[in-house]
Amino acid sequence: MTMNIALARVDSRLLHGQVATFWTKYVKPNRILVVSDSVVKDQLRKTLISQVAPADVKANVISVDKMISIYGDPKFDSFKALLLTETVADMVRLAQGGVDFSDSGINLGNLAYTPGKKMITDTIAVDDEAVSEIKTLIDQFHLNVYAQQVPGEKPQNVLELINE
Repeated sequence: MTMNIALARVDSRLLHGQVATFWTKYVKPNRILVVSDSVVKDQLRKTLISQVAPADVKANVISVDKMISIYGDPKFDSFKALLLTETVADMVRLAQGGVDFSDSGINLGNLAYTPGKKMITDTIAVDDEAVSEIKTLIDQFHLNVYAQQVPGEKPQNVLELINE
């Protein structure tokens, strides 16, 4: 048995009000795992993330390598995790490291716009690199990668959005 990943979400804002309020109530995790090599080194951001987490759900900030190492550890089998990364690249690294997202798929919530990126929804901007990473998750790991900002919204196929 391994850790149950109830929701795997890419959101460049990581844990914020929308995730803490809507997704946590919908998924009912017992742990929020923010997986980011940059945030793990930033005490201020780590503190802010722990303050945003709902009172009844513990949040941890861990590196990508740490997530890979604890995923198969039986000590964490009781986790029902809401897992957040800042980038699609981090999700690819997790999948390559053996984290299985076949039950949860990959939810794209927010990828911030920067010059040179194409908006595919109101909140998701992609460049060629992100498109390549999304295709890796779909083609190599056979994952459902979908855009859905909040639980009440209909999930959208990301490849169809990219190709529009």
